[in-house]
Amino acid sequence: MLYQLHELQLAAMAPLRLAAEAGQHALRNPYNPLSYTQAGRMAAAACDVFEHSTRPQGKPPFRLNSTLIEGREVAVSERIVLRRTFCQLKRFERDIDRDDPKLLIVAPLSGHFATLLRGTVQAMLPDHDVYVTDWRDARQVPLHEGAFDLDDYIDYVMAFLRHLGPGTHVMAVCQPSVPVLAAAALLSAAGDPCVPATMTLMGGPIDTRLNPTVPNKLATERSLDWFERSVITRVPVTYPGFMRLVYPGFVQLTGFMTMNLDRHVGAHFRLFEHLVRGDGDGGAQHRAFYDEYRAVMDLPAEYYLQTIKTVFQDHALPKGKMTWRGERIDPAVIKKTALLTVEGEFDDISGLGQTRAAHDLCRGLDSGMRQHYEQKGVGHYGVFNGSKWRSEIAPRVKAFIRAHQA
Repeated sequence: MLYQLHELQLAAMAPLRLAAEAGQHALRNPYNPLSYTQAGRMAAAACDVFEHSTRPQGKPPFRLNSTLIEGREVAVSERIVLRRTFCQLKRFERDIDRDDPKLLIVAPLSGHFATLLRGTVQAMLPDHDVYVTDWRDARQVPLHEGAFDLDDYIDYVMAFLRHLGPGTHVMAVCQPSVPVLAAAALLSAAGDPCVPATMTLMGGPIDTRLNPTVPNKLATERSLDWFERSVITRVPVTYPGFMRLVYPGFVQLTGFMTMNLDRHVGAHFRLFEHLVRGDGDGGAQHRAFYDEYRAVMDLPAEYYLQTIKTVFQDHALPKGKMTWRGERIDPAVIKKTALLTVEGEFDDISGLGQTRAAHDLCRGLDSGMRQHYEQKGVGHYGVFNGSKWRSEIAPRVKAFIRAHQA
């Protein structure tokens, strides 16, 4: 019933949203005397905020059409180089002949689309041949195409690394830190030549026993059965994935927003003030952020539940008990993949120390192949997006990759 109630709410809000959209256009019409009054501007701004905050958001585009390389603007085009049922590997091809390191950016499968990493990709494009995991919305995957769990996620990472070949560098942003570390360990144990040259883990839940955050505590305070009963539902008939069990993206979004409700309410009040003053730039920045932030996707239920149990409840990886298809995962066998971990001082999703814990697990690495960096003054989102990412974190990641380039 959860999904059906959500769809009913969207349907019920549609007429109000359309009325608000019509209202703001009417109130801003230069032939309308009210458009020149304070009351008219306030009413138009209120309609605008209501319409934008209730508008359903689809998958956003990356909109990365060019990059600057050595002061020259270079065209960039997107190309899908490998397809899997629940993910496609996307390459950002630069119209220039350069032998730059291949970088696989593994986007989180945690409710938002891979486009949330637009700023991450943008910063790495001038110096790297960039590939991104572009995950599919589970509600768009027909039931007959099969299931997807954490073991499959690790399979996908290994398949993408093998497709890109030896010497590839991998970056995991947030949630994929665990499956990426597992994939590197499995490739290392098998003596696979496609083991990554470097592995950058950013704000990831390697060991959530350290400085547990609100989401970490929720995962341990509730049983797996509670999650299955409370937040897992079937996709309604209006989508290709009809009857597939999913963890809906709108549930994840609600959880994220209620964690910082005052901040989000304040942001919408500031949008209202920008619109009343006629400050188009301030309003545009707000819209761009929330268009991205509110664009969410559904997760396969089996993947979500297995992640909750393995990563957040059992702490299987740091305890040495995590397995992949019956094979134990031991990060200590990693000897050829240099490790960089990055954390944000105010990260309220993955607390300080949770990502750094990867160094304790990768005991086989020499000290010269390890590095940790803590960025002051940023939260979870600021680790991979924003001004501190561009000016402080990205240059360190690039330098680390270059230092360990084969």
